[in-house]
Amino acid sequence: MSLFLRLRRNQTLFRTLPRFRTIFSSSTTKVLETFNEQFEIGSRLITLETGKIARFANGAVVLGIDETKVLSTVCSAKGDAVRDFLPLTVDYQEKQFAQGLIPATYMRREGAPKERELLCGRIIDRPIRPLFPPGFYHEVQVLASVLSSDGKQDPDVLAANATSAALMLSDIPWGGPIGMIRIGRIHGQFIVNPTMDELSLSDLNLIYACTRDKTLMIDVQAREITEKDLESALRLAHPEAIKYIEPQIRLAAKAGKSKKEYKLSMLSDKTVEKVAKLAESSIEKVFTDPAYGKFERGEALENITQDVRKVFEEEGDEESLKVLPKAVDTVRKKVVRKRIIAEGFRLDGRHLNEVRPLYCESGILPMLHGSALFNRGDTQVLCTVTLGAPTDAQHLDSLVGPPTKRFMLHYSFPPFCINEVGKRGGLNRREVGHGTLAEKALLAVLPPEDDFPYTVRVNSEVMASDGSTSMATVCGGSMALMDAGIPVREHVAGVSVGLVTELDPSTGKITDYRILTDILGLEDHLGDIDFKIAGTRKGVTAIQLDMKPAGIPIDIVCECLEPARKARLHILDHMEQEVTVPRIKNDCTSPRLGARLSVGDGTLTIVAKNASVMERILEKIDFIVGREIEVGGTYKGVVTSVKEYGVFVELNGGQQGLLHISELSHEPVSQISDLVSVGQQLDVMCIGQDIRGNIKLSHKATLPSPGSFKTNVVAERSAASAKEKANIWAPVWNVPSTEEKSNSASELPIGSKHEASEAKSKSAASQIPVILIRSVAECDDEEKSNSVDLSSKGTTVNNGVQSNRKSKSRRSKNTADSPSSDSGPLPYKNVKVSKPSIQKADDKATVTAKDLKLGTEVTATVYQVCAHGLVLELGGGLRGMYRFKENNKSDFNIGDELRVVCSSFNSKGVPVLSLVDNE
Repeated sequence: MSLFLRLRRNQTLFRTLPRFRTIFSSSTTKVLETFNEQFEIGSRLITLETGKIARFANGAVVLGIDETKVLSTVCSAKGDAVRDFLPLTVDYQEKQFAQGLIPATYMRREGAPKERELLCGRIIDRPIRPLFPPGFYHEVQVLASVLSSDGKQDPDVLAANATSAALMLSDIPWGGPIGMIRIGRIHGQFIVNPTMDELSLSDLNLIYACTRDKTLMIDVQAREITEKDLESALRLAHPEAIKYIEPQIRLAAKAGKSKKEYKLSMLSDKTVEKVAKLAESSIEKVFTDPAYGKFERGEALENITQDVRKVFEEEGDEESLKVLPKAVDTVRKKVVRKRIIAEGFRLDGRHLNEVRPLYCESGILPMLHGSALFNRGDTQVLCTVTLGAPTDAQHLDSLVGPPTKRFMLHYSFPPFCINEVGKRGGLNRREVGHGTLAEKALLAVLPPEDDFPYTVRVNSEVMASDGSTSMATVCGGSMALMDAGIPVREHVAGVSVGLVTELDPSTGKITDYRILTDILGLEDHLGDIDFKIAGTRKGVTAIQLDMKPAGIPIDIVCECLEPARKARLHILDHMEQEVTVPRIKNDCTSPRLGARLSVGDGTLTIVAKNASVMERILEKIDFIVGREIEVGGTYKGVVTSVKEYGVFVELNGGQQGLLHISELSHEPVSQISDLVSVGQQLDVMCIGQDIRGNIKLSHKATLPSPGSFKTNVVAERSAASAKEKANIWAPVWNVPSTEEKSNSASELPIGSKHEASEAKSKSAASQIPVILIRSVAECDDEEKSNSVDLSSKGTTVNNGVQSNRKSKSRRSKNTADSPSSDSGPLPYKNVKVSKPSIQKADDKATVTAKDLKLGTEVTATVYQVCAHGLVLELGGGLRGMYRFKENNKSDFNIGDELRVVCSSFNSKGVPVLSLVDNE
């Protein structure tokens, strides 16, 4: 055949294929015919649809509420099963196209299943698994995918109901349908099918699944709901969930397939009777002896199994050998259940409502932020707490719910805890499920984020397992949280409740039952349910109910709540004996959160591994950013320059202060350079600050007082004194040392000595001023009030410096001696200064820095005579300077009174005075 003919035939085939999908087949049935069912639950319209997409699956259904639509498909493997369990796999997928987004991953596609996807898969798996017929061991896969999401409804419940409908349509044998519903509660009112916004306000998140007359699965997260209110919610949920069942039956009648005949791997009655005859008495002896531990009991049962195997091998019974483990398990299940129902005793000799011995210890690993060890019988769990910054929160990439999670509980079940050898892989469905259950239980008592901004991670390491390790995790996690100092409201405890039933062989109805408190691992395996309930003394915070039979009446489920509550209170008593309130962490290993600084509408939070690291970080940030300098506060500074009278120290944020020579040490200092040098770091205390922001520092205030064992006495006195008295500290130029002051005072005449001593006593009475803290606007107002009005011809001054001056000697009398543009911490505005008017002050009145303005006349006392001028005491501890004019040095003595006028201020805010011409 030529190439041309082959191409023509292929083109013909390609032209006919698209038409084949849209034409009618020979049976006159439309290929894309769809079937729908619409119904209403909780005031919301729900749609079931099949036939349009995924037609090759055994069953496929699209379920939608509003704009949220979920596709669920089911498929069964072909061929006979060669296993003794049901290999059911449920996968739930949330892809970003469902909300119109491209994944933010490097490959721009979804990766491995996320935690939420695993949890939603478990929500679907738990109610459908018990309804497969006994002996059906063919591989079944359920794949639920979210097609679109408007963010209003959580798709998990929709996926479970869609899966039930898909199984009803398929040819796979299954004992459904089921209905699943979500119930919330806001202000005491129950809400059916709550939206995500309503769930954020709800104190209850109940997921309930059932058949027409029996409960199949319960999952609860609550904020301490009472058992009575919980029972009301369960009884409300049952009739609402049933509303999903009839539409599924109608849809299956329209479009369902005939159920296929699958081979069931059933045990023959003959094999079970034969095993019972050989092993029942021996098994009963093991189960009636409470001296057996978990592994001793398991070893004894294994020996019995091997004895039976030898008998079958001698007889050549190959069929019985294939199902021997299953047959032995059936016999021992019968023995255990019969003893519990008839005698009311359990494997370890406990009564039905008895809790195993408890052991609690908190702070077992003191180096960690928080830790606790919890033992219940042979079950042992080690829980640890790690605190982190808000940015350590887990980022969630889900279609619904919050974007981050600040509280995480990670549960780990290593192989050694059951004395096995195994490999450690990635996310495990069982570990994720158990960890999430404990996480929901503890979440109810955590403080709000505004009060406690930490991210919290709890790790639960199962050290030994003999039943209910998830509830042991709740108890150990609660104690570890308190050991970490987290202000949880109260303890949370959990316990697992089991059930053993007796059925009528003819009707299959329950004729008798026993409720077991705190079940062992073997009781979980041989019993009917595993009902995990956690909560506080006030109420329930989390529930998870799983079962093996095809449902339990809701009355029995509600009856289990009271034994669980009593056991929970018993466990809480033991936990509170170990730790009752959050500990106050005094050790240096606890993390610290520093001050939070507002940046726009965000928050900057500082987190460190421990207190010492936090202190170093805060010092660096304070030095760069700066913070408010307070009188009495101790700071670290760096020496920037050394003068004869003291040193200038740079504090945090670039602020500078003067450390006078008299404040360097308790001992007299003759040479400053002997003690400090440029670049040296010093601890200093702020002991004063004037109205212009100049800071006065002291190093000796941070040193121990000589001859005393007390430290920081000067600092405490300075801080206390600063609250009561205020004054403007002395000028920073040419201030004599303590030695010079005493020498000068000794040279004064008697009268002058008396006047000088009065001046010194007044100054000493109010030596330490308070810090004056203002905003920029307030500082501008103060500068304006201290300057004179601009009314006459004056020179323009920028930052207090005359712009057209040439030298100091040619300075005009009406020009202020003000700081340069970068000398002061306070802002100045461009002003014009006119010639000051002369204002006479009352000689007897005390002059303050606020009263002293340009042109103010005062009577001053000579405090010190220097080479180039005088230091004048103006009263009230305020001092000024008078500079000698050229060839105009007169004879002045300490104590002389002079009439002076304030002509300007220097760069440090010190008044510059001129003599008043008496003429």
